[in-house]
This record gives sequence, C-alpha cells and structure tokens, in this order.
Amino acid sequence: MGSEPVGRPFISVVITTRNEERHVSALLESLAGQEPPFEIVLVDAVSTDRTVAIAQEFRSRHPDLLRVERRPCSRGGGRNLGVKLARAEYVAFIDGDCAADANWLATLRKNVGPSTVVAGRTLTLGKPKYGDLERVELFQGGYDLTYPSCNLLYPRALFERLGGFDTSFVTAEDIDLNLRAVRLGAEIRYDPDAIVLHHMRGTFVRFLYQAVWNGYGRKQLTEKHGSLWARYRLRRLMSGQKGVIAWARLVAAFAGYALRMATGPSRRRTGKREPPEGTPAP
Repeated sequence: MGSEPVGRPFISVVITTRNEERHVSALLESLAGQEPPFEIVLVDAVSTDRTVAIAQEFRSRHPDLLRVERRPCSRGGGRNLGVKLARAEYVAFIDGDCAADANWLATLRKNVGPSTVVAGRTLTLGKPKYGDLERVELFQGGYDLTYPSCNLLYPRALFERLGGFDTSFVTAEDIDLNLRAVRLGAEIRYDPDAIVLHHMRGTFVRFLYQAVWNGYGRKQLTEKHGSLWARYRLRRLMSGQKGVIAWARLVAAFAGYALRMATGPSRRRTGKREPPEGTPAP
C-alpha cells in the first residue's frame, strides 16, 4: 500500500468466507477502492466452490493488498486468525456475503480511538419481507450490543486484550464480544454513514434456519451472561413482532433456544452432542 498518509490510521479488513463464490468478487472489488492505508486478510474455512480461486485472481491484480489463508475454522475462529495475521492497529470486520460502500473505511476511520468500537449501518439486499425486520436489540451500559460483526471495527489492542471472539459460540459471538468490551470500559460508537450491504438468505427455509441458530446463540449468551436478561421483558419482545414473517422468525428463534437447552453444557453428562463448530453461520 506504500507509505501511510499522515493522520490516517492503518486498518486491516478481516473477512471470513465459506462457499461465497456468488458474492466474494463484488465484496473484494468494493474494498479495492477504499481510502488507504489498509490491507485485506481473507480467511477461508475450506470452501468447496470457487471462493478461493476468485480471491486469488483478485490477489494477482492486487498482490500487496490481499492475503488469503485457507483453514478449517468456525466463524469466530476465522476472525481471530485473521486478526493474528493482520498488521494494522485497527481491524474492521466484514462478511463474505457483503459489499462495502465506497466511503466505508473512511467513515470508520473518522471514529477510531483506543477504547472505541465503531459500528456501521448494515442494509439488506434481497427480499424486503425478510430484510425489513429489525434486530432484537440488547443493551448494556447504554450501548446496543447487537451491532453485527459484518460491519464492526475494533482497536487491535482492545480485541487482543479481550481474547478475541469466543469460539464456543455458534452465533451471537459478536454480541458476546461487544458486551465484554463494554464491561472493560470501551464505548460503542455508531455511525450510520459507514454502510455495508448484506445479502439476505435467498429462501424462506434458509431464513428460518438462520433464525434457529440465532436463538441458539441467544441461549449461549444466557449461559455466559445470565444477568443480561434481568431487565428484558418478554412482553416487549412479543409486541414488537409485526406480521407473519416476524412471528415465524420468533418461533424459529425460540426453537433454537430450546435446542440449546436440550443439548447444552448441562446435558453433556447424558452423552448429548453439542452442535459442531463451524455450523453454517446466519
């Protein structure tokens, strides 16, 4: 990338992929023109399609910009590896099925600080009836913890102090990380101008599958941070569901929550199996 412009912190963009050949080219091209200085570290969880080949073709045109590592890993484990391979003082996370707005890194960079987690605005591409549903927010210390890691920047020193993502989580590992950051004294700063476009699941079945594992992850959060839910009201959650799609998502999430209850740590003595690490991410 050449010499670092004065006053601009160096950022490592960390991507995790698995079978993202439909989207990875658009993602990498959306990153190529971002404000420097930055690098891209892509960790692929042994894709069986052309994801890595597409990334390597991009690397042939931008040899100093992209590093590709191929290794079996979970989503959180892949991000942790990406940070280990990164060279910058700040790390920005984005997913393989996303694309970044042209000013994404420039906007994130305006907000950086040694104790600041920067979250951007994630817009969905796909069926509006899926994408228009709002996140089920969860707050701690006045901060929304549910900003997703497909549009999130961490100071590397803070990330390493936290020990990175907890790889025992199937989903919600980003909420867990954000919570631990806030409890350590970090702030979460939201900038709606840092925009990432995220592809929704293409079918209703895939949408519900995602909701099941989201519910599973929420139960994992209660096991690790039970106090999170002390002020959370079921009535508020129920009243926020508008329409059939929203209710279907909620039912699927409760099913995932129940699945974790049936197969979680308390069941290990009975021989019940844990969901495998690397379960497809939502």
